[in-house]
Amino acid sequence: MERVSDILNEPIEIRDPVKPHALRSAQPAIDSSVPGEIQFDQVWFGYKSDEFVLRDLNFTIRPGEKVALVGPTGAGKSSIIRLLCRLYDVTQGRILLDGEDIRDLPQAELRRRMAVILQDGFLFAGDVKSNITLGESYSIDQVQRAAEQTNVAKFIEQLPQGYNTQLRQRGTNLSGGQKQLLAFARAAIRNPPILVLDEATANLDVGTEAMIQEALERLLEGRTAIIIAHRLSTIRNVDRILVLKQGQLVESGSHEELVEQGGLYASLYRLQMLESE
Repeated sequence: MERVSDILNEPIEIRDPVKPHALRSAQPAIDSSVPGEIQFDQVWFGYKSDEFVLRDLNFTIRPGEKVALVGPTGAGKSSIIRLLCRLYDVTQGRILLDGEDIRDLPQAELRRRMAVILQDGFLFAGDVKSNITLGESYSIDQVQRAAEQTNVAKFIEQLPQGYNTQLRQRGTNLSGGQKQLLAFARAAIRNPPILVLDEATANLDVGTEAMIQEALERLLEGRTAIIIAHRLSTIRNVDRILVLKQGQLVESGSHEELVEQGGLYASLYRLQMLESE
């Protein structure tokens, strides 16, 4: 009871503004097709006041651009995603979405504008359909369209009760690849203008990864995307790669440009190529 009480009494740090702004390009999430622009403007951030994990970050991701974040462990890649989703607030600087400071937006509106797919998506005890809709009022036709778009329809239809098949908590009666395909269907049905992938294709077998890669290409069309990947071979075709080291942006460019520069990215890429031989 003491532990529960401690959680209930924990002060809420991230709050909506008293007079929230509306995004100029905001549309209902299900109809939204306008990719968003993301700008980090002199962003500093630390989980502790005296230890910064991001230092003076400045970059802009243009609408519809596919950008990968690369760097050693602890470089600050996941922290960037947490700040963008406003799970934490920046210590200094600001993050702009379509020209608006995300602290001036209602949190529900901010998060409706993006979908985040993690390496290990969480599945709830319940049927397949409700694990895609997550309690929102989507029709079965919308669920099926999202499943077809993300290569998950065939596997769902092979389940004993199809979309009504009951899943155990955390989806323990599904493979890792099947759980990840359901996470992609969750994103597809919400049709977000911004897609964030945090190691979304890691730890998958070759066959499943091929299916997910095909679903991913469809899902990325016409959206702004941020992709975190340790396997550099999976991000060769993005528009731009941002290379981070100890919370700072040290390199930026295409795969070919960065390999030619011979800097940090080139050394990471050569190391991975040697490991795969």
